[in-house]
Amino acid sequence: MFATAPLSDAQLRQYINAESVFSALEAARQSAAQVRGGMLWRTVDGKRYLIRTSASGGQTSLGPESPETVAMYERFTEKKQSAEQRQRALRLALDEQRRLNRALRVGRVPKIVVDTLNAIAAHALAKNFVTVGTHALYAYEAAAGLRLDEGTLATRDIDLFFDATSHMQFLGALRTQKTTLLGILRKADKSFQVRQDQKQTAVNDQGFEIDFIRREHKGRDPHPLALSEHPDEDSLWAVQVSSGDQMDSSGRFRQMVVSTTGEMASLETLSPTAFVRIKQALAASPTRDRLKAPKDARQAQVVQWMLDERMLIPQGAASS
Repeated sequence: MFATAPLSDAQLRQYINAESVFSALEAARQSAAQVRGGMLWRTVDGKRYLIRTSASGGQTSLGPESPETVAMYERFTEKKQSAEQRQRALRLALDEQRRLNRALRVGRVPKIVVDTLNAIAAHALAKNFVTVGTHALYAYEAAAGLRLDEGTLATRDIDLFFDATSHMQFLGALRTQKTTLLGILRKADKSFQVRQDQKQTAVNDQGFEIDFIRREHKGRDPHPLALSEHPDEDSLWAVQVSSGDQMDSSGRFRQMVVSTTGEMASLETLSPTAFVRIKQALAASPTRDRLKAPKDARQAQVVQWMLDERMLIPQGAASS
């Protein structure tokens, strides 16, 4: 019915192995986040105090030296050293998995997509964005262990849905890290620039675009929605889309994806059932670009087929 190709047994085994290491490293990073910063002793007026330092440079006194604060310091130091050692070991293991991914041609996600997702994740901002549109298919096909035809996947842009309710937290994170959204994207590709005629879009020198979208304005949502604290010509904005409310309320689906160079990233997107529903509505909409509607319909059909054949099971269902 659809032009798909299963991954070979060797590719499937390698994907499973790589996903195991990738997931372990993600968990190790989350554990390490609990011991970010440090602890030190400081003498004040001849008395030692335990000081907790944050990654941003803040300092908090935990009290004078005592059996309790000494034990606290030792536990923290041991946990931090253990977390750092585990991350180092897992990063080495992931390097090997990356090499094997490339050798066995496990991945085919464009490198710029994986690099962008990883740049956002490295700044602890992945929870603020959901990948929607065509690139969701890379997560679905990875979960199903197959490859869809190139025509179904062909696109030169990626849509990132921004959670409008997290706006203040997002701006605070940028402020703490002394960076901007464009600065983060430039970690993936230094040529990214804001399109001045479409302030919701960043484009690189190869013409690849990242579009930032949001739900329609409601309640106390900031509007218009600037993705920077002090908007200027290098600031990105999130634009409203008619299907934004459906995207906002739908379930989520998360899967490791692999680039053509073997790099890995976590891609969070809409649940496949929500993807089908939204794409069907777009295809039937009288205002939809007539050149895009047939592709919308085909993408909805292929994901529904994957669901019907139990190749793809929504996360949160019985199997997850």
